[in-house]
Amino acid sequence: MVPMPDEFEWIYRGVTEVFPDQIDGEDPHQNLLVRLKTSDRPLRIKLGIDPTGAEIHLGHSIPVRKLRAFQDAGHTAVLIIGDFTARIGDPTGKSEVRKQLTEAEVKANAQTYLEQVRSILDFDTPGRLEIRYNSEWLTGLDLGKILELFATMTVGQMLAKEGFAERYEKGTPVFLHEFFYPLMQGYDSVAVKADVELGGTDQKFNIAVGRDLQRHFGLEPQFGLLMPLLLGTDGAQKMSKSLGNYVGLQEDPLTMYSKLEKVPDHMVMQYFELLTRLPLDDLPENPRDRQKALALEITRQCHGEDAAQQAQQDAINLVQGDGEAEAVPEFSLAAVNFPAKAFYLLGATPLCPSSSDARRQINGGAVKLEGDRIADPNLTFETPAALVGKVLQVGKKKFVRLVD
Repeated sequence: MVPMPDEFEWIYRGVTEVFPDQIDGEDPHQNLLVRLKTSDRPLRIKLGIDPTGAEIHLGHSIPVRKLRAFQDAGHTAVLIIGDFTARIGDPTGKSEVRKQLTEAEVKANAQTYLEQVRSILDFDTPGRLEIRYNSEWLTGLDLGKILELFATMTVGQMLAKEGFAERYEKGTPVFLHEFFYPLMQGYDSVAVKADVELGGTDQKFNIAVGRDLQRHFGLEPQFGLLMPLLLGTDGAQKMSKSLGNYVGLQEDPLTMYSKLEKVPDHMVMQYFELLTRLPLDDLPENPRDRQKALALEITRQCHGEDAAQQAQQDAINLVQGDGEAEAVPEFSLAAVNFPAKAFYLLGATPLCPSSSDARRQINGGAVKLEGDRIADPNLTFETPAALVGKVLQVGKKKFVRLVD
């Protein structure tokens, strides 16, 4: 096996798979590490992100962080904003067709994505970052070129893509425009002449299509570098906004810290490996101290040292009060009739003057329970048992602890 120089440590940290990978070979076309060591030019490292939503969470950030590791090693990050492909949506792992977005929705989301990755990527060093939009080359494809792309794959190959075969067997519709997504995403690699493409393990099919298309168009096929999919704060399912087990890059420092310090013990080391550059051998031995160190480090990355330290202190105050700090006021659930809807519960506390105001606050995204946003004013709590001891929050400064 080719020895790994120290300067490539961050490139390979946490990587699930590199393909092709001729482990003991010295061929730079089959071994990425050899290519990195022997290339006479910076490699072009592709990462495509489809702005299908407005918020990036920590799971989304993993390949972005890997892109930064390549930048730091002297290579060129090619960040592709999939403003065209986002209007279809990647069907990978989906049990049904993705909702198609409008051009205006995609444009607005793309702007927020760039703002959020600015804290991770090197935007300043000349030659280290290209930001491209795939509408540049996909909008102008004529029918002849589209037919050429379709001719590179069979229906059988396409049905091998995750989710397609299952949907087909169940009789769930698979639309032809969904077949076009992997080909368009793969054509991105042709357009930018990518040497390496980054993605989660669920992107292997799409990255392999990019290799095939590059070969078809007379280019050297790219390497694929795959990263694991991050489990959410519940430690059970992939991090997802819809599941509520996510940590958003734009969340306020206290919310971010509070969520991260509760990451299950069995997930903490993976979070350190994928989301930080801290030496894994030097982490605290005590599991609780490791959780706190994780929360502090990631909050620092996103908000700076001062904000992270303040979030940690605020979290301590919320839990138990600290020294002269004012303890969180308590609210007795005995004053609430159960089952109770979220807006009624909030309106009964001193945090909101009325149930109607409580509804407005919840609909505006300002209400959290133990750091998790309450999105539905009609969310029903059957008994007080699930609420006792938890902190209910409105905005950044108003809190009560729910007690019997």
